[in-house]
Amino acid sequence: MDPSTRSGGDLILAIDAGTQSMRAALVDLTGSLVHLVKTPIEPYFSEHPGWAEQRPEYYWEMLCRTTTQLLAEHPVPRERLAAVALTTQRLTMVNVDRDGNPLRPAIVWLDERRADVRKVLSAPAILLAKAARVYPIIEFAVQYCRSNWIRQNQPEVWGRTHKFLFLSGFLTHRLTGELKDSTGNIIGTIPFDLKRFDWAKPGALAWRLYPLERAKLPDLVRPTELLGHVTAKASAETGIPAGLPMFAASNDKACDVIGSGCLTPDRASISFGTTATINTQNSRYVELFPMVPPYPSAVPGEYYNEVGVVRGLWLVSWFKEEFGLQERLQAEGSGTAPEDLLEDLIRDIPPGSKGLVCQPYWTPAPQQAPYAKGALLGFGAVHTRPYVYRAILEGIVYALKEGADVTVRKTGVPITEIRASGGGSRSDVLMQMTADVFDLPVSRAHTSETSIVGAAMDAAVGMGAYPDLRAAAEAMTRIGDRFEPIPANVEVYRGIYERVYRRTYQRLLPLYRDIQNVTHYPEL
Repeated sequence: MDPSTRSGGDLILAIDAGTQSMRAALVDLTGSLVHLVKTPIEPYFSEHPGWAEQRPEYYWEMLCRTTTQLLAEHPVPRERLAAVALTTQRLTMVNVDRDGNPLRPAIVWLDERRADVRKVLSAPAILLAKAARVYPIIEFAVQYCRSNWIRQNQPEVWGRTHKFLFLSGFLTHRLTGELKDSTGNIIGTIPFDLKRFDWAKPGALAWRLYPLERAKLPDLVRPTELLGHVTAKASAETGIPAGLPMFAASNDKACDVIGSGCLTPDRASISFGTTATINTQNSRYVELFPMVPPYPSAVPGEYYNEVGVVRGLWLVSWFKEEFGLQERLQAEGSGTAPEDLLEDLIRDIPPGSKGLVCQPYWTPAPQQAPYAKGALLGFGAVHTRPYVYRAILEGIVYALKEGADVTVRKTGVPITEIRASGGGSRSDVLMQMTADVFDLPVSRAHTSETSIVGAAMDAAVGMGAYPDLRAAAEAMTRIGDRFEPIPANVEVYRGIYERVYRRTYQRLLPLYRDIQNVTHYPEL
């Protein structure tokens, strides 16, 4: 359907509850952001080492502040607003009582606490898993299951829990009063059947690994389907008109993928965010690593594969805070971001940073050993602070390239094009570096707010503006600047990647194990 011929509203209010900010935008049916408001948030607080928690009410307060400011700064007639869509950070969990009130702080996805496997699996089951050589991944899943930890350590909270919700489900309930969530948000250590896009059948192994009551889980709808309508109470707090329909979207990375226009496995989406990821859309269920499932897509009934650098562009913030005092002071009052000043420092540093190579595992991914660490190799007298910064960026891109290689081997589909989004995609240096490391053209999406656009696309299909998400992608996504690989740079990066970077992790792994044995950090 041509959106210009539709009756009714032409703007979608899309909300993105991210790790570092709450964003809300008015998005039209061409995927253009008419107005955007971004509210920085505190990602988490930590009462114990490794914990990451946040008050659920805080997320709601920031959402209300952000949408109220959006509609105050850019008031639009009620008849122009067609729908609401929500995308959120993944794997942040909330326990609520029968009235929807939180019972404890939300456990944020960055949290590193672990449940006791022995209280979930019997000794014979553990021995069987070890014999089958699948114990490490089962151990990881059981340990990081949030409901397992709460049941073991806060049984009184679990006993009072009416629903165990993802952040998306919590905010959906606040907006609509409905205890529902999108299948596109149900990921991780919870009994969900990804091949059926529904809660696992009774008796499935998932209920043994993540034992909880089905009654504590919300009802599910698929992306593009109706979740409910904005209540009068939510309207009074958010400024969003009461009665506005809310359509299911998906998690932020899934929305990044479709918001970048990457709806086939040959076109990869790179998100340069807090967690840097490379993602590919797929209509087939494909596991990149044994027993590690793909994620549910923002396209109903489809998947996306992902390999990520857990701390990703957080490393830029880390470097800025630990080593960027000069840039932070210089940026104060100048209207220039410290990151822009850091970028100026590295423009003339040659590709490969004169042999300084970074392995960016400041926090290891699930497929790596829990005691893995980051590394900087190849220091020489020439290497000053800017070289370290460039090497960190190169290390992130090498890790994404390694993820792309795994993806291509498993899917059997070569990647021919990359589209980049997220805050890091605004860096010309990082974009050119990515083109050179991958030896592929890399384009910016038409906006860095691709998760917002992806959520709006789901709503646009739900409200009937487009027949499906591929049609929505044709109308609502496009590319901006395009970066072509530079042959001389490609040659340098290929040599470092093949001959140094890919060997680094396995060669250093025994030493990381020894470090953990001596220091007992991290605690295992």
